[in-house]
Parts: sequence; C-alpha cells; structure tokens
Amino acid sequence: MVQGARPRGAGSWGNQGSPTGIGVPRFELGTSPTRTERATRLRHTPSPNRVPERLTQSLTMARRDEILEFAAELLDLDTFRDHGPQGMQVAGAEEVSRIVCAVSSSLELFERAAEARAQLVIVHHGLLWDNEPRVIDARVRRRLQALFDGDLTLAGYHLALDAHPEVGNNVLLARELGVEVDAPFAGIGAGGRLPAAEPVESFLARVRERIAPEPLVFREGPDEVERVAIVSGGGGRHLAEAAAAGYDLFLTGEPEEPSLHLARELGITFVAAGHYATERLGVQALAARLADRFGLEWEFVELPNPV
Repeated sequence: MVQGARPRGAGSWGNQGSPTGIGVPRFELGTSPTRTERATRLRHTPSPNRVPERLTQSLTMARRDEILEFAAELLDLDTFRDHGPQGMQVAGAEEVSRIVCAVSSSLELFERAAEARAQLVIVHHGLLWDNEPRVIDARVRRRLQALFDGDLTLAGYHLALDAHPEVGNNVLLARELGVEVDAPFAGIGAGGRLPAAEPVESFLARVRERIAPEPLVFREGPDEVERVAIVSGGGGRHLAEAAAAGYDLFLTGEPEEPSLHLARELGITFVAAGHYATERLGVQALAARLADRFGLEWEFVELPNPV
C-alpha cells in the first residue's frame, strides 16, 4: 500500500465538513458558475497564496508513477469493473509539477493543459471506452497528437471516482446540497437525509444555486423532502430503485425517456441537473488530494457543457 493511502474498504459515509485531505478552499471545490462570476480555470498550490502567473515554475516535482499508484490505492481501483481502463491511458512525462483536471477528455482540454505546462491530466471521462471502435481516426489522432506534443500523461477515473466516500462525485454533491449521507446507493451513488424535512422548492433552490441553474424537474413526490438519493451522470435508470427504497427525491445527471411517468406513478420527485454539472466536483477533489500529497500545483479547466 502506498504511504498515506486509504486502506481498502476504509472510509465512512457521512457529511462531516470537507473530505479529509482535500486541502482546497470550499468556494473553489463547490463553486458553481451560477454562484459567482469566475474564470474558467481554478488553481491551487500547497501554499496559502495563489500562483500570480500561470507559468510560474513549481518548486516541487514528483514521480508520475508514484502519483498514479497513490490514486489507484486511494480509489481502490481493483474493486471496480468499468467501461474502459482506469488510471493511466496515455503516458507522458515521468516527472510532474502541475496537474490539470477536467470532467471529460477533449482536444481543447489537451491543448489548454499543454499551454498551462502541466504534465498530468486527470479526467472523469477518459479517452478509451470499450464500446468505441479500436481505430485511430482523424479525431482520435488529433487528440493523441496534442497529448504527445505536450508530453502529457492522461489518467481517467470513472466509476471509482463516482463511488468514493471522500472525494467521489456523489458524496460531494450530497454535501453541497446539505444531505447527510448514511449509505451508498445503487453501488456508486449516495443515499441520505436532510437534517430536517423541508419544502421541496427550497431543496430545488439549492440545486439551482449550487449545481445547475436549470435542472429538469418532475415534481411528483411529496411537498416536503427529507430522504434523497443521488447518482451523478447517466444515472436515470435508478429512479425506480430510489422510489422502492423510500426516497422522496432522486437526483442524477441525465433523464431517461420513462422518467416522467415513472416518477408520477411512483410518487417521487426526479431531478436531472446535467451529466457535466453533476460530475465537476470529484476530479477537483482528487486533483487537490494528489497536489497536497505530493506538493504540486493543480488547475481545474472548466469547459461548460449543457448536457
């Protein structure tokens, strides 16, 4: 086990302030574009002061493979079967001083990471998926060329990052919305309750303020909400499961076609706040944890997506 990593199976579900070791100001990790006018890139260094210039030389270098090994232990990657490789997908520089993170792989992200003189790019949605053709077409070639030209390592963390009880998308969404998590839900999600029952509209107001300004809402549940289930991203298929478990409201990223009538017939409020919007927090928390552990700089590249 890597020194400082979470033992396998360790970590508790709960809502007790910021995840241990994240080391990032709350306004940064939880900030939604709907709350403040801000730059599309967020930065963090181990010191209290931000780097005045983007290209300032980092004082610390760390071995890429040590960083990736620590991340694999932290996220317990071996326990998750996923739709593509987790961890390193493209090898770049062996020494790292700056990490760039973002939700999804794209040519624009890789170009901006190279411009920022990063060496490691961490994403939730990687470049390689089992259901995609194994052909390096022009689009994939351009993406790979940008990584090669920038000597960038690309690492992707998907389901393991959704599920993690400290730096995972779902537990962090719960924390943003005031939900006290008491159990995992649907394998990778989070289930919990509010400190006290409240009008559903007040809960939805927090969703609009902190996650996405225009979520899709099927208000078919009780007028007051107390128990909430969350599965970020494409979790719409778990709506019936949430209703069966007695939750008043189910929040995910994307709906499925049956969602409206399922919610109506099962008496549960359904909220789809956007795949991208519900999966912004995990990569930031992971990058911050790695940066603090190894004394590096990190930056979140915001590439807004309405889906």
